[in-house]
Amino acid sequence: MPEVRLVGPAGEQVGIVRIEDALRLAQENDLDLVEVAPQARPPVCKLMDFGKFKYESAQKARESRRNQQLTVIKEQKLRPKIDQHDYETKKGHVSRFLAAGNKVKVTIMFRGREQSRPELGYRLLQKLAEDVTELGFVESSAKQDGRNMIMVLAPHKNVKPKAKAEAAPEPTPEA
Repeated sequence: MPEVRLVGPAGEQVGIVRIEDALRLAQENDLDLVEVAPQARPPVCKLMDFGKFKYESAQKARESRRNQQLTVIKEQKLRPKIDQHDYETKKGHVSRFLAAGNKVKVTIMFRGREQSRPELGYRLLQKLAEDVTELGFVESSAKQDGRNMIMVLAPHKNVKPKAKAEAAPEPTPEA
């Protein structure tokens, strides 16, 4: 005669009972008999309202998705022989991305003879990292990848994204 360890609707241990008795108890209480641990010896079953259980687990999953933060990686491309004004413009873009709470992948593209001078690109990336230290930090340092040199900057954790802060209206004091 097959037996199961039965757990009641409030989580209390009923004990080891025959399957027929567990099904009868479930019908009397207008609940479902759900197998929660089939590998256990004897298997563990619980008396519960399965529809309500499925609904609550779906609500929990929806809530956890709502609380997840989506990381967006923006990319900024530079060349080693960049003019000062162009550098300032690109630095402004990187600052804006970091202030919005996004990660920034900075890529320096080398062409032709520039490939023989990777230290120029490295110096440029270090300068950019120093210029935006108040907004973010270097998540992965500069590394050569074929014709490109790549560095990833991430925003500081304690800085609140500007876009989200502006979207939420401030509470007005009521007199």
